[in-house]
Amino acid sequence: MTAAGHQRLNEELRHLKQVERPAVIKAIAEAREHGDLSENAEYHAARERQSFIEGRVQELEDKISRAEVIDVTKLSGDAVKFGATVTLVDEDTDEETTYQLVGQDESDIKNGLLSIQSPLARAMIGKSVGDSFEATTPNGSKSYEILTIAFR
Repeated sequence: MTAAGHQRLNEELRHLKQVERPAVIKAIAEAREHGDLSENAEYHAARERQSFIEGRVQELEDKISRAEVIDVTKLSGDAVKFGATVTLVDEDTDEETTYQLVGQDESDIKNGLLSIQSPLARAMIGKSVGDSFEATTPNGSKSYEILTIAFR
């Protein structure tokens, strides 16, 4: 996982523990004051939210404790590997796209963060600038060429 991804997980964990958890505890207490808990929708909704928060806290704590954080700025090379920021061109449409290869937990395709486990990332691992490769996408097989590789 990249340092930025690790930091985002830590921020989410902090938010859950310091903001969400106290808010749901307060909501449960307020719902209890309304009387009969068996027919209290607010109480049941707050308990479900609490269950989700506690589950997510446990999941984040586990991921953070097992994470291997890699400083991408210290990486270099001519081949595509974890942490690389790669600019590709679709050989059919000439559309250019830039992705950074990141860990599965930090991927966000809309922000250009591509999971190292995705079919596209797997297809480009080990390739160099100028190399062409094919990747199977949801829309079928596509051909790409690597324009640039950077580590930032």
